[in-house]
Amino acid sequence: MSQQWKDYQEQHNERFLNEMLDLLRIPSISAKSEHKDDMLKCAEAVKKSLLAAGCDKADVMPTAGHPVVYGEKIIDPAKPTVLVYGHYDVQPADPLELWHSGPFEPVIKDGKIFARGSADDKGQFYMHVKALEIMSQTNSLTTNIKFLIEGEEEVGSPNLGPFVASHKDLLKCDVILISDSSLLSMDTPSLDVGMRGLSYIQVEVTGANRDLHSGTYGGGVANPITILAKMIASCHDENNHITIPGFYDDVLISSEEERKMLNMAPYDEQEYKDDLGVKELWGEKGFTTFERTGTRPTLELNGIWGGYIGEGAKTVLPSKAYAKISARLVPNQKSPKISELLLNYFKSIAPDCVEVKAELHHGGEAYLTPIDSKGYKAASKALETTFGKTPIPVRGGGSIPICSILERELGVKIVFMGFGLDNDNLHSPNEKYNLENYYKGIETIPYFHKYFSEG
Repeated sequence: MSQQWKDYQEQHNERFLNEMLDLLRIPSISAKSEHKDDMLKCAEAVKKSLLAAGCDKADVMPTAGHPVVYGEKIIDPAKPTVLVYGHYDVQPADPLELWHSGPFEPVIKDGKIFARGSADDKGQFYMHVKALEIMSQTNSLTTNIKFLIEGEEEVGSPNLGPFVASHKDLLKCDVILISDSSLLSMDTPSLDVGMRGLSYIQVEVTGANRDLHSGTYGGGVANPITILAKMIASCHDENNHITIPGFYDDVLISSEEERKMLNMAPYDEQEYKDDLGVKELWGEKGFTTFERTGTRPTLELNGIWGGYIGEGAKTVLPSKAYAKISARLVPNQKSPKISELLLNYFKSIAPDCVEVKAELHHGGEAYLTPIDSKGYKAASKALETTFGKTPIPVRGGGSIPICSILERELGVKIVFMGFGLDNDNLHSPNEKYNLENYYKGIETIPYFHKYFSEG
C-alpha cells in the first residue's frame, strides 16, 4: 500500500503543486468586504478540488457570513469517519510594500512557496485533498472522510458555531483532524497537543473634538496618542507580567513534569534570535521561550495609529488614537471573562482629560487534546512512519477559535497534525511554505487514516 501511495504521489507531485498555487492566487481575505466575490470564487474552487479528488459530493453552503465548503467520501458507514477541518480565508496582506513578490502571485524560491495563505491554511488543508486523491485512486481508503473548510477563521469564525450546531448529523465523525499548525523542525517532528485561546479588542481614545495645532494647544490639551501609549505601557510590569487585575486567576499551571517534557525539545536560542533579527528575547520572567509561547497567556499590541502618518511633517495634536490589542489565553481562561476584563480595564484607567471607547472584535477558547487518545496515537505513528522519529508533543501558541465549539457540538476529540514551521511568516509579509513540508504532509496523511482505522 505504501509503495502505491509513493508511486502515485511522485507521478503527480507537479500537478499537486500547480493546483495549490492556483488556489493561492485567489485573494480570499475574509476581513475585507471588497473581497466578498473572491471568497465565493475560492469556495467554489475548493468544492471543485474536493470533487476531483474523489469526494462523492461537495457543496458550498451559506452562513450569515462567508460560506462553508463541505465534502465527503463515504466508503462504508460502519467504518470510522475522519472530519478534516481547514479554512480557505487568509489574512490581509498589508503592508504590501514589505513583500518581495505579490502576495497573491505565488513565487517558488529556494524550495519555498511565497504567497499569502501558503502555510495558513490553503497549503495545509490542500494536503488532505491530495491525500484523499491518492487513497481514492489506489483504492486504499480505510476510513470515511468528511471536509469542513470554512471562510472565516481569520476573523474568529463567528458563523461556524451556528453552522455546526445545525448540521450535527452531516458532520458526525469519530475524530477531527486539523493541519493548521507547525512542526518544531523537519529534523524534530512534533504534534501540537493544544492551542491557546484568544480575546481581541479595539480601544479608541478621544481628546479634543477636532485635530489641533500642536503649537497653539500643545501643553494645554491631552494628546490621545500619549494617553493611549501610557495606558498600554501600564499593562506589563518590570517582569513583563500582565498587571490587569484578575487576568491570571484561572490560568492552568503546568506541572513540573509537563514543563520538563515541553523543554526537552532541541532549542538553539542564538539561532532563534538570529532568525528573528533580534539581540535579546523578551517575555514573562521565570519561564522559557517554549513556555512563554505555549503554556502562558500573553497580551500583545497588534496595531496603533492616530494623528498624521503621511510623508513629511504636520504639527498636529490629534483628536483620536486607536489600538488593536489581543490576549492569547491558556486552558481554564475563558475568552468572555478576559474580554470583559480588558474592556473594563482600559475604561477604568482612562484619565478625565480623554474619553475611551473599547469594543470586542472576537474571541475563542483554548484547547487541549489528550496524548492517550486513539487519534493522537494514530497521528504519532503516522509521523514516526514518514519521519523515522517519534514526534514530540508540544503546545501551540496560536489560536483556532472553533476548536472548543467543534468538540462540544460533535462530541469528539481533535488532533492537530500541522506541517508548517514557526518561521513561515504567518500573518506577516512574505509568508512561505516549504515544498518539502507540503509533500511530506501529503505523504504522511494516508498513514493517519490507516492507523486510525486499525486502532
